[in-house]
Amino acid sequence: MWTANNPNGKRDVVEGTGRLHHLDALKLFLIVLVVVLHAAQPYGPADWWYVEREGGSALLAEIARVGGTFLMSLFLFVSAFFVPAAHDRQGGARFLGHRFRRFLPLVLIGFFVVVPALMYPYHQNFRDHPSLDPLTYYLDVYLGEGETPQGWTGPSWPDRQFAHLWFLQHLLVYVSLYAAWRWVAGRFGRPRAPKAVPSAPPGTIAICGFVVVVSVSTFLLRVPYPVDTWIPLLEFIQTEPADLALQASFFWVGLLAYRHGWLTSFGERAGLAWLAVGGVLAAAHLSFGSRIEVLYAPGGLTTGSLLWSTVETVMCVSLSIGLLTAFRRWANRPSPRVAEAGALVFTVYLIHVPVVVALQYATLDLAPWPAFVIVAVVGTVASLLLARLLSRTPVLRRVL
Repeated sequence: MWTANNPNGKRDVVEGTGRLHHLDALKLFLIVLVVVLHAAQPYGPADWWYVEREGGSALLAEIARVGGTFLMSLFLFVSAFFVPAAHDRQGGARFLGHRFRRFLPLVLIGFFVVVPALMYPYHQNFRDHPSLDPLTYYLDVYLGEGETPQGWTGPSWPDRQFAHLWFLQHLLVYVSLYAAWRWVAGRFGRPRAPKAVPSAPPGTIAICGFVVVVSVSTFLLRVPYPVDTWIPLLEFIQTEPADLALQASFFWVGLLAYRHGWLTSFGERAGLAWLAVGGVLAAAHLSFGSRIEVLYAPGGLTTGSLLWSTVETVMCVSLSIGLLTAFRRWANRPSPRVAEAGALVFTVYLIHVPVVVALQYATLDLAPWPAFVIVAVVGTVASLLLARLLSRTPVLRRVL
């Protein structure tokens, strides 16, 4: 994070001469939304999840669909925004070393501890296979040392996966590529200096052109890899190609936004107009989801896939621009508590799924909506408090 010490001794996020306190509030909003959408998983969305139950809510499924259009792409944009300044300040080697020390332990803890702790109860409760003791499950099923059981239902074999930690994996890949590009540019070209004065932000035509390029790229990726198809890129990086064009492009735009000062120079009226566009699309899907969804397809060389790729991209771009503008307009004020919570987003990201899943098990007997509300509210508060506690633990705070 790029910070500056002001005369009062406080550390503020800055861009040029403008204070960007609202990015702390936006990060907090995004991580809360991550928790809430994962809390909704057993109660509406058709995606695989660690807890299975009968019944569900079509509205919750649409809420998850709308939230999923922009959530992780905007998260990558905000993360990328802080990358150039950190690289400028630390240099390439220190920058990469800091990022790997920050994220790689979280990925490894997730892979070896958190995910198997989630998958073992799923194996015991929701699979038609003999029960196993934890150690046998860990070695034979999670790590895959045993043979594939007959009639295995998945979602994959073996159970080992990075689950929600794919996001941190992708961050490491992106910052590594950025550092490599900066090294090449510095060695064979003229290093790019940061711009202190904001330049003209993208206009409507440029944004629409961006939407077209990303929509087509997303559609082409979804021909061989429909939505919810995951592959082990380089046998290690858990990737959903269907969303790769959106997410990678948003990281790239986040880098440009820092260099050109777009977060302060983008017009408020234009930003709120884009928010209205995204809001109308979101409201239409929440109101008429079942009627609209019949027009879409998750992938393949189909009109439905092209339509959903386009609508999803428009919704992602418009809501992201709108939220950045709205938070700048109404949340750009210093708040030590918000700043502290914003600094814990990656710890919350690691630990929130076990918290949410435990609450989902505890509320299996409740109807979908009461269960969702309890899991979402208690899960969010508990995840934030637990992250704060872990960050103050002498040993764990070095990792988390």
